[in-house]
Amino acid sequence: MSDIAVEVKIERFDQELGNLQPGDILNKNRKWQQQYGEFYTDFMVQMLKIGSPKDSVNVQKQLQYILQQKEFNGLSAAVQKKYPSMSQYEKEISQALRYIKYYFPEYKIPRFITYFSGFEYQTPIGEDYVGIGLDMFLGADSEFYPALIHSIPLYISRRFAPEYITPRVIEVILREDLFPMGEEVQNTLQHMIYNGKILYAMDVLLEDVSDEIKIGYTSEQMAWVRKYQSDIWSWFIQENLLYSTDWNRIQKYFSEAPFTPELGERNESAPKLGSYMGWMIVRRYMEKHPQETLKTLFAKTDAQQIMEASKFKGK
Repeated sequence: MSDIAVEVKIERFDQELGNLQPGDILNKNRKWQQQYGEFYTDFMVQMLKIGSPKDSVNVQKQLQYILQQKEFNGLSAAVQKKYPSMSQYEKEISQALRYIKYYFPEYKIPRFITYFSGFEYQTPIGEDYVGIGLDMFLGADSEFYPALIHSIPLYISRRFAPEYITPRVIEVILREDLFPMGEEVQNTLQHMIYNGKILYAMDVLLEDVSDEIKIGYTSEQMAWVRKYQSDIWSWFIQENLLYSTDWNRIQKYFSEAPFTPELGERNESAPKLGSYMGWMIVRRYMEKHPQETLKTLFAKTDAQQIMEASKFKGK
């Protein structure tokens, strides 16, 4: 693995934006269109929502206004204080990408660009880039997140912490770039196996990351799901959930939530139980089939076959 040459250099657009002076707007706008290409266009249009950077008159007016805002300057200062350097994340992402290049040598490594945008997107992926929204990794105790509770609940913002940067970057590459969900993923079991493959791939690519961080559980949620794993599996069987195609019901077992609604209101259950159980099935399958690699695992699209070959019975 060490002979695979991957050295990620994270580009610090957040610092350039944070240092922008009103008199430099037009020059920087021209420069950034060249330097950052698709990312800069997406940033202006979709994240800042101020329109195309090609409309320089509008850009001048909008950025001048933004630079005067107390919130913008406070957020910029917080990001720069928290992340004076990205060297740790460059090392972590480089290591994970060496594994990706080992299993998938044809994968073209994108650019990695940091930014802040007022809590719009955490890890957007574009034509040739992965963005890292540092304002959404300021730490669970950041002063900014409680004020956002109506748009970003605390059960989500508690994961806006530095240790989530590399796992979220790798997860978005897996889900969006390498293995986007196919049209065959329709019933609960197919969703389970798809999500289980993604989480298993994170097992392989992120050796030093805890299971809690991979799936986004608290330590209490992880303890709960391990304690009740066989009961959860029995629930899926007795409720005839595995082959259900009722998305309104299925999504309750895969969506972000403080707990699983079908198991009672305000309970202590973990969310995303479908993803967790799929992870356990795929882990068991790979244990029983050591000749399989990530490449051959993702090439198998028959979820039923993987479940049966895993001989998983909830334990």
